[in-house]
Amino acid sequence: MKLLLLGKTGQVGWELQRSLAPLGELVALGSASTDFAGDLRHPEQVAQTVLTLRPDVIVNAAAHTAVDKAESEPELARTLNATAPCAIAQAAQQVGALMVHYSTDYVFDGSGERPWQEDDATGPLSVYGRTKLEGEQLIAAHCPKHLIFRTSWVYAARGGNFAKTMLRLAKERERLTVIDDQFGAPTGAELLADVTAHAIRDTLREPAKAGLYHLAAAGETTWNGYARFVLEQAEAAGIALKAGPAAVDAVPTSAFPTPAMRPHNSRLSRIKLQSAFGLSLPPWQTGVARMLHETL
Repeated sequence: MKLLLLGKTGQVGWELQRSLAPLGELVALGSASTDFAGDLRHPEQVAQTVLTLRPDVIVNAAAHTAVDKAESEPELARTLNATAPCAIAQAAQQVGALMVHYSTDYVFDGSGERPWQEDDATGPLSVYGRTKLEGEQLIAAHCPKHLIFRTSWVYAARGGNFAKTMLRLAKERERLTVIDDQFGAPTGAELLADVTAHAIRDTLREPAKAGLYHLAAAGETTWNGYARFVLEQAEAAGIALKAGPAAVDAVPTSAFPTPAMRPHNSRLSRIKLQSAFGLSLPPWQTGVARMLHETL
């Protein structure tokens, strides 16, 4: 089996290189790759890469993920999040490949308090959300043999992340202020990659499992709760902090105005995914604690 991975240098792409390698011959491309075109800014060239390589599976981990920046560069966001995935989907359909793609909780308007299900009405609040939703729709229209995973609050041990920022600030300041009215589940790139590999194997055996799924760690928290958990773990590990968990003050989203609106409710239901693929996803605390253990 031949697999093509796009976006190999991103948080999820980096972990996918590990999880996909055992499945077969893996060709991993980034935007700077030279042998084959992997830069989503040039959709036709990436589509030609698919037609040339003729992979059995295409995993697209590349995207425009700078949520606020997307508001000022909507055309680039649309190219990366919708036009390019559409071109890849069309090429995947031509060669008979399974296409795997990642989307986001930002396709919803963030209302209510219950976890979003896959068939709930969408209502994105931002350019990022709108372009990611368009990408989903175009892939579904052009390549029925697909897996689209909506996820939320993605982090990885490699590179910067929210937890590392909180640790740095807690070493510098006496108190922190963190938003307490957005709800979701921090989801590790490692978990996304492992579930992706499992789902690919299952879907190739049972094509009826193709479709749209929500993929996020179990449980829920706020950014404030996330920050306090991180600092609790740091204290338990003996890290010296100026601001401990009790010094994390709760503030509303309005305290930190941003160009792009954030959904307040980013809870994603995992029932469909767990049922289809026989999985039980771990609590978000498990992945965050493991990531901190690697980085502290």
